[in-house]
Amino acid sequence: MRDTNETSDLPRILLEWYDVHARAMPWRVPPADRIAGRCPDPYRIWLSEVMLQQTTVATVREYFQRFTARWPTVADLAAAADADVMGEWAGLGYYARARNLLKCARAVVDQHGGQFPADHAALLKLPGIGPYTAAAVASIAFDLPYAVLDGNVERVLARLYDIHTPLPAAKPELMERAEILTPSKRPGDYAQAVMDLGATICTPKSPACGICPWRDPCTARQLGTAPDLPKKIPKKAKPIRHGTVYLARRKDGAWLLETRPEKGLLGGMLGWPGSDWIDTGEPRPQGTPPIDAQWQVLPGEVRHTFTHFHLMLTVLYAISPHDASPLKGQFILPDQFRPSDLPTVMRKAFDLIL
Repeated sequence: MRDTNETSDLPRILLEWYDVHARAMPWRVPPADRIAGRCPDPYRIWLSEVMLQQTTVATVREYFQRFTARWPTVADLAAAADADVMGEWAGLGYYARARNLLKCARAVVDQHGGQFPADHAALLKLPGIGPYTAAAVASIAFDLPYAVLDGNVERVLARLYDIHTPLPAAKPELMERAEILTPSKRPGDYAQAVMDLGATICTPKSPACGICPWRDPCTARQLGTAPDLPKKIPKKAKPIRHGTVYLARRKDGAWLLETRPEKGLLGGMLGWPGSDWIDTGEPRPQGTPPIDAQWQVLPGEVRHTFTHFHLMLTVLYAISPHDASPLKGQFILPDQFRPSDLPTVMRKAFDLIL
């Protein structure tokens, strides 16, 4: 552990760097404006943090701008139709986040008068807000001294202190270091500064140590171990699951679609009827066709990767009689259906027809 004097210098050095090099984000208040007294909008901070989980900044920007243009306040989002929010989220992945997004927005309106509480414990009680998001909102939105530990921060601290314990076992030690470093003044800017440092300089491969504001005190740079950190326990190979989806279209252009169950993968999202997704070889599971029609197997297949498995889908297509009664799902007319409302794996199936 570094001595107190050296540790106290690290936040100051990093904030001086951040004041010059902070990334421009649509949800962020620039450091000069923050110092001048302009406060971030907690709603925008919370929304961005939820979107950024397991997703890159480059991907999130467009979604964030669309969301905030359509629902400028948490009250607007709370009043939105579930299907509209799920449709705007389509393609962003990890769809439980979208369901929790609505639950949290409605809780903020119902329990806190439409204002996010400026209290870490109260934030933790909101639906979908865990320790990381609570710390990020408390720190960035309200300037409360809570340590924020995401993947970028873990990498920076593992190198700064040359910590070789592999993740996730190293998290408690990294959090202890993060808490010691988090300053009482400007903790929100400091949290964003560490994340920016990891995203732009202390990158996973080929870190730019020569221009890093923490290059001198960085133990891993001194020992030449920075490119090897943080250590991680090797991941197990992902299993492959198989399934079938049925795409039916009436002669009037309506598509047969269903809203998936709230629980489980793609919960609450629009999708094509189909079989379960199971670990199996040939023959692949077909399930029960949703209507009686002349089904044909489309050439090619859908391949998609989720967090814990790879998925391969066979796609069947049919033209449906106008008076067909589907076993599940309902026909949606073309003017009420946007392919962009589909989650990525379902859009891939749709694209096979084009």
